[in-house]
Amino acid sequence: MPPDDAMEHAGVGTPVYLDHHATTPVDPRVLEVMTPWFAERFGNPHSTSHAFGHEAAEAVETARGHVAALIGADPREIVFTSGATESNNLAIKGAARFERRRRNRRNKLVTLASEHKCVIESVGDMAAEGFETRILPVRGDGLVDPDELHRAVDDSTILVSVMAANNEIGVLQPIEAVGALARARGALFHTDAAQAAGKAPLDVNAAGIDLLSISGHKLYGPKGIGALYARRRPRARIEPLFSGGGQERALRSGTVPAPLAVGLGEACRIAREEMAAEGDRLSALSARFLKGLQERIDGVAVNGDRCRRLPGNISIRLDGVDALGLIDLVPDLAFSTGSACTSAAVEPSHVLRAIGLGDEEAASSVRLGLGRFTTAGEVDFAVDHLAEAIRACRRAMSAA
Repeated sequence: MPPDDAMEHAGVGTPVYLDHHATTPVDPRVLEVMTPWFAERFGNPHSTSHAFGHEAAEAVETARGHVAALIGADPREIVFTSGATESNNLAIKGAARFERRRRNRRNKLVTLASEHKCVIESVGDMAAEGFETRILPVRGDGLVDPDELHRAVDDSTILVSVMAANNEIGVLQPIEAVGALARARGALFHTDAAQAAGKAPLDVNAAGIDLLSISGHKLYGPKGIGALYARRRPRARIEPLFSGGGQERALRSGTVPAPLAVGLGEACRIAREEMAAEGDRLSALSARFLKGLQERIDGVAVNGDRCRRLPGNISIRLDGVDALGLIDLVPDLAFSTGSACTSAAVEPSHVLRAIGLGDEEAASSVRLGLGRFTTAGEVDFAVDHLAEAIRACRRAMSAA
């Protein structure tokens, strides 16, 4: 670490949080509007025989409108869930099971090898139930191969699931083209928009999206709340996962948590108003980070397409570096490796493998996610600390 580092980065609090794809802090404005609904406004939004319930129901419907506006939907098309994992399961399993039990004309599900694990595993669950499934490869830049997609999606396809923005490498898929193909073949199009919602423009009608998943904690809202957009016209027909009281258009039974729904709605409202300016600022900060690091260190390569990506995503591989060892050297920075950790082992990321990286390249990859409250000072602090840690890591590996 340079001797004048403390002076150069005066005012930067540590640790510096650079893992906004894992989760985002709740925006103080979101917390402010949520707080009363935990205490004095505690009514059940489904108990509308008195003022407490009416008040909560109105707040939930206002929040539903904010979520819908973010993606160009009708409020009646928004179903509150516990998060994107539940929404993805509901969309994929619900569509497949409805087709089998009500129509039984189609039998295929199509997705990509770079999707979030909950999508890939939901598709796998449907394979175990006898559905035909296709998990397509992606190109080296992380984008869907249009030829592979055209070959896979046919008249037997129930649903195509392609995420809007990748959670690891940040690439933005051409969802308009995917939606047009799905519609032309009579299939439903689902997109996991957990990372894209609030960070990249989304219009469910322009993109031909039938089902779309959102997660509150990825866009400065609370954890434990999400939403599924389910098109009404033409209707995207799905079966519920839960049995119960028939809340949320009978697609997701259970009491809607009013405080969390209010928080998600406010997070979506803020994102809609500030997305463009925030995107420009994060693009500039990402460029600043990469320029600064590449000026100090050689052997830095970006994973995924350089242009079609989330503005705050920095997924890079570092020659001659072990990512886990690097993280240990910089406790003042919070960021992630390019690997998926389990309780038993650390395995190379399936996303990095999908874009053609070998185990060694994947093990040398890190993911940084800049966010709404990231400052230029924090970016410069991260560049200086990472550069020194990378040099130390390479020296240690050379000496081993």
